[in-house]
Amino acid sequence: MKYMLMVLGKQSDYEAMDGRGGSGGSGGGGPVWTEHDLKAMFDFMGAVNDDLAESGELVDAQGLSEPAQARLVTAAEDGTPVISDGPYGESKEVLAGYWVLDCENIERATAIAARVHQCPVPKGVPNYPVVIRPIPEACGNEM
Repeated sequence: MKYMLMVLGKQSDYEAMDGRGGSGGSGGGGPVWTEHDLKAMFDFMGAVNDDLAESGELVDAQGLSEPAQARLVTAAEDGTPVISDGPYGESKEVLAGYWVLDCENIERATAIAARVHQCPVPKGVPNYPVVIRPIPEACGNEM
């Protein structure tokens, strides 16, 4: 069965990783990531992806750009599209990245999520949960 694992973040987290954190960020106030911190995170995620590719469980994995580069499309009452620029998620988490996995069962997906949750981050950085959502077999086949 397929599962989506989702990792969360805020605009301020992206700013901290880009050296814009600390008190000057958009409300994050957390520590600024060093190059060593970023390398440790990318090395960890690369090892997870390599292991999942080797086991044949990796369908897709992507990190997403910061919320400030996103657009929000809604509709007015008359159905006219309303397009807004970011940033979003100043106070709420947004999807920061995901994996689509083809695993034997949810216990295996949970074990992978637990490993992902162990990703090294600087002290004081929020430790967001990893969300697991099953993807039903028929999902998307009728589109």
